[in-house]
Amino acid sequence: MTLCIIPARGGSKRIPRKNIKLFYGKPMIAYSIQAALKSACFEHIIVSTDDEEIAEVAREHGATTPFMRPENLADDFATTGDVMRHAISEMQKQGWQGEQVCCLYATAPFVRAEDLINGQQTLSQQQADFAFSITNYAFPIQRALLLDENQQVRMLQPEHFFTRSQDLPETWHDAGQFYWGKTEAWLAEKPIFNSHSIGIKLPRFRVQDIDTPEDWQQAELLAQAIYQKPANLIF
Repeated sequence: MTLCIIPARGGSKRIPRKNIKLFYGKPMIAYSIQAALKSACFEHIIVSTDDEEIAEVAREHGATTPFMRPENLADDFATTGDVMRHAISEMQKQGWQGEQVCCLYATAPFVRAEDLINGQQTLSQQQADFAFSITNYAFPIQRALLLDENQQVRMLQPEHFFTRSQDLPETWHDAGQFYWGKTEAWLAEKPIFNSHSIGIKLPRFRVQDIDTPEDWQQAELLAQAIYQKPANLIF
């Protein structure tokens, strides 16, 4: 029995109400809920929120809200792990008993059902604590630059000044969409980024953090490219 938890607090500062703000014609959170429903991976799809309006929108699009998140887990200092442990504990109090839980972010409009299915299968088949979405950096991070207070540049790793890009190992980062994990791993506060985690690779064009107004604008441009693609293109 699997559980999907979508964290969605009401106090977003940089993009007010971003979890239910209209994005390409639908509330942002609707994309995550619909992907979870389409995947058919879950016994329960719940939204953990402190906000009644978010809860109502979530229910309208097919999720449930069996409890409200307490205020101390809805401020700027509460971690995803804190929210997940609370939600799992609340569901266990209500009789849910399962071995796999997926944290699915509310601001992941490009998440796909097949990615969620792949994540669950990977977690089940490999002896891992977590399986989560990753994507590769577009440029070698070993050749990254730093700026000082005078806007002068220096290399983060100057030893790679003469290293060809193609000779450097490919690097990856958290795609910020979903995190499958064993229930016991969530409750034990095991770190997600560890040697017992598996990365689920996503293409860069389907990954976009949405934390700032600039991020939102970039996501809208990306949505236009994805959802209005010519019929002869395969994404």
